[in-house]
Amino acid sequence: MKIRKLIILLSILVFSMACSSSYKQLSNNSFTTSDEFSKHLLNEYKNKADFEAKEMHDWNSAKLYSEKALLAIKGIKVKPEKIDYWKISNEYTKELQIAFDNLMHVYLDAIESNPYDLAIAISALDCWAEQQEENWQTWDIKKCKNDYLHSMHNIYNTLSKKEINESKNVDKNNFNVSASIITKNDSEEILQIIYFDFDKSGLTEVSLKEIKNFLKKYNNQIKKYLIIGHTDTMGTKEYNYKLSLERAMAVKDVLIVNNINEENIKIIAKGEDDLLIKTADQIKHVANRRVEITSIN
Repeated sequence: MKIRKLIILLSILVFSMACSSSYKQLSNNSFTTSDEFSKHLLNEYKNKADFEAKEMHDWNSAKLYSEKALLAIKGIKVKPEKIDYWKISNEYTKELQIAFDNLMHVYLDAIESNPYDLAIAISALDCWAEQQEENWQTWDIKKCKNDYLHSMHNIYNTLSKKEINESKNVDKNNFNVSASIITKNDSEEILQIIYFDFDKSGLTEVSLKEIKNFLKKYNNQIKKYLIIGHTDTMGTKEYNYKLSLERAMAVKDVLIVNNINEENIKIIAKGEDDLLIKTADQIKHVANRRVEITSIN
């Protein structure tokens, strides 16, 4: 019996040493990287490894993050763990798989155009999945998820501006992430754009926050609001008209909840008839799945 206990203790000790060795290597040395992407990856994963080791005493997670930081130091293009790596309940895997696929759609382009937010998105997705696997720190799940959404929003913003400026119809940026950007049209009218997941009219917490911030910033300048719903070209024209109306209505409801008088809100559904990025029929494109908010003179 004593021998068995000794073996168990030795096994635990060996496991702990293995888990902590990569973290010690990361912590006890100063490193330089060869490119911006690797630098940001190193920073993001090192911060997560420090948190897991020092705050949570979770050496298994600290080991994973440390190893990824060490790979970044070598200039290896780190990617998030595949979702089936984690032991996650089926009710959460679909959302995480969509998030993983979205990130992979933009990975190569974002390395060049926005390595900072790409590094955040990659590490945040790992963090989101890791916390979801443990499934008890709800506040950390929410933070990691929101970090992922914000960084993907910024990546899309970068890529969509680049695509529009270069007048390219590139479908590789077809990823599903509800996000929003503020821009201006040719008349310098204030314009808020909210993007939607494919075939969805629901708003994420990120989109809700952006709309609230928009209203807070411009409420004194806008007396009457025009909300225009749009879709991409996937699906029938009849279906897309209905979907664009549902998206416009969802945004209208948020304005009403935030004390905008319904009489001062007009909605228009355009379906697939006014594409931001011109595509052929039956093409998914996130830039076209949108609602625009502007003012009525």
